[in-house]
Amino acid sequence: MGTGRCDQEATVPEPSSTAANGAPRSLAEALRARDDAALAALLHARPDLLSPVPGDVTQLATRAGTRASVVRALDRLDRFALQTAEALAVAPDPCPYGVLESLLAGTGEDAPDNGTRAALPRALATLRDQALVWGGDERLRLVRTARELLAPSASRPSPTGLGPTVAEATAGMSPTRIQEIVAAAGLPATHDPVSAVAALTGLFTDPARMSALLDEAPPEARQVLDRLVWGPPYGEVTANPAPPVRWLRDRGLLLPATTRTVVLPREVALHLRGGLAHRSPEPVAPEVAVQREHRPPLVDANAAGQALAALATVEELVKSWEHAGPPVLRAGGLSVRDLKRTAAALDADEPTAAFWIELAYAAGLLAADGEVDERYGPTPAFDDWRELPPAERWSVLAEAWLPATRTAGAVGEQDPKGRTLAALGPGLDRSAAPEVRRRVLELLAALPEGASPDPQALLDRLSWERPVRGTSELRARLADRALTEAELLGVTGRGALSAPGRALLEHRDPAQPLAPLLPEPVDRVLLQADLTAVAPGPLARPLADVLAVLADVESKGGATVYRFTPGSVRRALDGGHTASDLHAFLAEHSATPVPQPLSYLIDDVARRHGRLRVGAASSYVRCDDDSLLGEILADKRSAPLGLRRLAPTVLAAQADPGALLDGLRAMGYAPAAESHTGDVLVARADARRTPARAKPVPVPEGPPLPDETLLAAAVRAIRAGDLAATAVRKEPEATAGGAAGAAAAGELPRTSAAETLATVQAAALTGSVVWIGYVNAEGAASQRVIAPVRVEGGFVTGYDHTADEVRTFALHRITGVAELADDQV
Repeated sequence: MGTGRCDQEATVPEPSSTAANGAPRSLAEALRARDDAALAALLHARPDLLSPVPGDVTQLATRAGTRASVVRALDRLDRFALQTAEALAVAPDPCPYGVLESLLAGTGEDAPDNGTRAALPRALATLRDQALVWGGDERLRLVRTARELLAPSASRPSPTGLGPTVAEATAGMSPTRIQEIVAAAGLPATHDPVSAVAALTGLFTDPARMSALLDEAPPEARQVLDRLVWGPPYGEVTANPAPPVRWLRDRGLLLPATTRTVVLPREVALHLRGGLAHRSPEPVAPEVAVQREHRPPLVDANAAGQALAALATVEELVKSWEHAGPPVLRAGGLSVRDLKRTAAALDADEPTAAFWIELAYAAGLLAADGEVDERYGPTPAFDDWRELPPAERWSVLAEAWLPATRTAGAVGEQDPKGRTLAALGPGLDRSAAPEVRRRVLELLAALPEGASPDPQALLDRLSWERPVRGTSELRARLADRALTEAELLGVTGRGALSAPGRALLEHRDPAQPLAPLLPEPVDRVLLQADLTAVAPGPLARPLADVLAVLADVESKGGATVYRFTPGSVRRALDGGHTASDLHAFLAEHSATPVPQPLSYLIDDVARRHGRLRVGAASSYVRCDDDSLLGEILADKRSAPLGLRRLAPTVLAAQADPGALLDGLRAMGYAPAAESHTGDVLVARADARRTPARAKPVPVPEGPPLPDETLLAAAVRAIRAGDLAATAVRKEPEATAGGAAGAAAAGELPRTSAAETLATVQAAALTGSVVWIGYVNAEGAASQRVIAPVRVEGGFVTGYDHTADEVRTFALHRITGVAELADDQV
C-alpha cells in the first residue's frame, strides 16, 4: 500500500469502488490498466523504479510518486513536455484537456497558432508514458509530487511566472478586509469569507466583467500590472503606497503577501496574458541550422589527417612518460607544473594537453605504477597498441572517448570544497558526458552528408531537449567540449561528421572506413644538406623508432621535419649504434644521397665518442691521450668533479660515474661509460611499464538502462505480485461461538497451524489455488498465490504464481491461508 503523500495516488481501491465510467481513480489503477509493453516502456524510461523490482503495481505507483524519482523524470523532459507539466501545476486539479490547451495556446479567436495545439497530444502522451500524468482527458491529474515541485509558492516562483490563486492569497486575511475588497470591486456583500472569495474569483475569471473593471483603472495602475504580469508576480510596497498601487490593492487586483509585498493573483495574470501560462511556448524543437557544406570526401580526408595527428600525439605523450613519468599528487592527479610541461612538449595549450592525457588514460595506455614514490607511466597495453595498424589504433582511442565519463574540460575548475581539479585526478567524472557526446553526433548525423552545424543552433537544440536549469547549463558545456574533442580526434572533419565517426555512432567498426583514408607508412625520408630530414608521411615503425633516437623533431604537420645535432647523434651512439650502422641506416632509408655535412657530423661525433672512459672507483677517467687529460685538469670547470691524475692516462674523480659523465659532456667532451672489463657500456634508457591496469570505469548517470530480459522479468513479477495482492478470497466461515472469523476487508485472516495444514493438504489433493501470507527467514512479510502439489515434512511445495516458479515454503512461516473465490480460480 502507498504511504505518506502518495497514498491518494497509489492506493488500490476495491473492485466494487471503481468508477462507473471505467476511468482510473488512482495512479495505481491507471498503471494496472496498462498492457505489458506500456509497463515495460515506463520501466525503461525510468529505470530507478526497478531498484529493487516492485512487488506489485501499488508499490510501483508509490515509488513513481517519490520526490527523487519525480525530480529525475522531470530533468529528462523536453522543453514543451516540461511546459505542459508546468501548466498542469497551475491548472485546476483535475484539469480538462480544453483548459490545458487554452493555458498553452491561449484563449480567444485571435490567439496565435504556433503549433501548440498540434504538439500537445505528443507532450501529454510523454507525461502519461512516464507516469507523471494520469487520468482521462476530462480529468487530467499531475502526480502530486510533481505539482508540489512545479506549483508557485512565495519561496519558489513557478517557471510560468504566475503567482498564487485568489483563494491561496487571501488565506488568513480577515473577513472584514475581504468584504472591503468585494465592495470596492463592485460586487454585492456576502455572508461569509468563502462565498466572498468565490465571488472575487468569479469576477477575475469572467473576461467581460474583468475587462470592464480594468477599463476603469488609471494608466499608471495598468503599468504596474504590466510589470508583474509575466513574473515575478511579487512587488514591494511602502506603508503608504502610491495611488495606482492603492487602487489595485483596494479592488483585489493586487493582494498582500507580507507587510511589505503584494502579489498579482493568478486569475488576474491569466486574464492579462490572454490565458497563456507561458510567454513563449516552444512546442517544436529548434532546427539545427547548417553553417557550411563541404564535399564528403574532403570531410573524410580532413578527419583522416586529424586521426593521424591524434595517433602521433598520443604516442609521443606516452613515450615521453616511459623513462621518468610525472609523480602522482598526494590527493591524486597531475600537478599544474607537469601539465604545463607536457603541454609544451606536445606543442599544445593546457586544455588540449589535458584532453590527450585523459584520452590515453581512458584507453588504458597510461596509469599510475602503484609504487611508494608513485609515478605515471605507460601500461603493458601500450606496447600491444603500438603494434596495431593505424586504423585499429585510432579505433581504440575513439571507442574509449565516446563512453568515457571523465571530462578533460573540467580540469582547472573548482570542486564543491574549493579545490582545483587536476588532470588524472578525482572529481572529473560527469555522468551526462557520454549521452551528450552521442546526442551531438546524432544531431550531426541528421544533417546532410558533409554539412557542419551552427554551434549555437546545436546548443539551442540540446537546451530544448533538457531545459531544466543546471542540467541544461552542464549539457551546454559538455556539448561545446564534445565538438572540440571530436574535431581533435578526427570523428568530425571541418565540423561535419566523418565516415569513421558515423560508423562509431552506429556501433560499427570505425577502423574499416578509416583504413582506406590513411596513407601507407613510408620507409624513406628526404635528407637535406642543412642537417634535416623530411618525413613525407607516417613512417614505418622500425624507421620511426630509430629516427626518434638519431634526430630531434623540429616541426610537425603533414610532413614531419627532423634535425640532426651532435647531441642526437651521441644519443644514438650511447644506444649501442656504431658510426657504420648509422651510415648504412641513412643510406638505406634516404630517398636522396646522404648529404656530406651529415656524414661529417656522424664521423666527428663518433671519433670523439668513447675517447674518454668513465668507470667506478668512486669513478675515473681513462684516455690514451695524456694531453687531453691534462687539458681537462687545467679547465676550471672540472673543479667540482674532484679530478686528480693517477697515471699518465688515468684521472680519478670524487663524483659518481653518472655525474662525471654529465659534467664532462657539459664541458663539451663526448665521454663513454665502460664496464669493469673495460668494454663500452650501452646506455639504453630502460623503458618503464606500470603493472597491468584496468581502464577507468565510466560512472553511469543514475541506474543503468535495463535490457529486454530484465524488463520482461520485472513486468511478470509485478503482474504476479499484483495478482496476489488483489485476488478475491472466500469469506471464512463463522466460528463455533457464532462470531465471524472474517478479517478486515483486504487483509489475510490469521489461521492456526492445524487450519493451515488442513487447507493446504486439501488444496494439494484437489489441485486448487490458495492465498497465503508468508514471512521469510529475513522477517519480510509477503502475500502469495500458490498451487500446492505436495505437503510433507513440515513443508509445502507448489507453483508460486507470484514468482512464476515452483517453490517450497515452511509451514510454520505461513501466517494465514485462504481459498480464492470461485471466480478467481
